[in-house]
Amino acid sequence: TDIIIASFPKSGTLWIKALTVALFQRSENPPSGDDHPLLSNNPHDLVPILERVFSTHMPFHTLQEALKYSPCKVVYICRDAKDCMSMFESFCSGVALFGPFWDHILSYWKASLENPKHVLFMKYDDMKTDPHAQLKKLAEFLGCPFSEEEGKNGCLEVNMTGESVNGIDNKNHFRKGIVGDWKNYLTPEMGNKMDMIMEEKLKDSGLKF
Repeated sequence: TDIIIASFPKSGTLWIKALTVALFQRSENPPSGDDHPLLSNNPHDLVPILERVFSTHMPFHTLQEALKYSPCKVVYICRDAKDCMSMFESFCSGVALFGPFWDHILSYWKASLENPKHVLFMKYDDMKTDPHAQLKKLAEFLGCPFSEEEGKNGCLEVNMTGESVNGIDNKNHFRKGIVGDWKNYLTPEMGNKMDMIMEEKLKDSGLKF
């Protein structure tokens, strides 16, 4: 019954952690409650406490053997490469702590096609443009779908004030989260280069951004 939240760094990990916590705990902690854990804790601090939820940045093939006969579920979130890269030349060369970006997302993409009941592939951009539909899909995948009454209630806002357990201000864990914010950091030529690389690497996979 474990849930593994997977992502390439800077791809929406904090957001998907917060949503998972809110979904699993909503019977004990209603989203509208004034004492909801997410109002006073950072999602990074809450996920290790939940016995059923774990997080990783490792590519799927490193987990594949261990998960081969496991009924646990994997939720993967990714976003446009231009919005989650840090060092341009290294990124374009495939040099990253958890391997090339394209290999990372393709490993989970293929796993989600082969085993959709156990691997859910989500896009950050889709969550920004249609959060209600994406949250509903996530809840159904996790086995805790919304009732009609819940669907009429408001959404819970993740807290960005105060300090987390490790002493770091919560606001420092959050990035702008703006789709297309790469334009403020990369030139059009750099953006085009990354688009060409991704188009080539994702060719014939059926995955598009």
